[in-house]
Amino acid sequence: MPIRTNRGRAAVYRRLWGWPLRSPVHLFGTFVLVVAAIVAAGIVVPRLLGADGGAAETPPGSAVGSTSDIQRETGSSRLPTRLSEPLASPTTAPPDPEALRVAREWATRWATHPDGTTIDQWIERLRPYTTDEYLPRMRSVNLANIPATKVTGEPKATNSFTSSVDVEVSTDGPTLLVSVVRTDKGWRVAGYDQVG
Repeated sequence: MPIRTNRGRAAVYRRLWGWPLRSPVHLFGTFVLVVAAIVAAGIVVPRLLGADGGAAETPPGSAVGSTSDIQRETGSSRLPTRLSEPLASPTTAPPDPEALRVAREWATRWATHPDGTTIDQWIERLRPYTTDEYLPRMRSVNLANIPATKVTGEPKATNSFTSSVDVEVSTDGPTLLVSVVRTDKGWRVAGYDQVG
């Protein structure tokens, strides 16, 4: 029997939209149906549009054209997940004397902290030789836990690349392994470790 009045239609609509709210079981069932519909649409729609996703033809020299070249070569509609070429490793280079000088100067200022030196004073002495990103981490250092008072040997490069150098610096306490990196302000210390 057809619904002839607006009042009757409103009652039917209210009944349909109100059905999920009648009980927790109805609400959960509605949620499951909606999720199933979304997942089914996500599977079916790409297949209906085809492997290229309905994209228009592109000229052979464009970036998308190169993607289709990869697809033709691999026989797959997906992009490869592995790199076709290995990543280039950093280029080794002889250590820059300036990097060694910065490492030695930084280690000297790291070890120099007479009694009464505050953490702010100590960090200010390190600032000209330290990256801005590493300075906040230096605030966590307890000056009482630094057993060194001076540098005792010449710095030696353990690893040297064009943009970074790992330098070993001997002190009267532990030996420091200082990482120096090239920045737009010159060579700066980006980290250190006590190795002995």
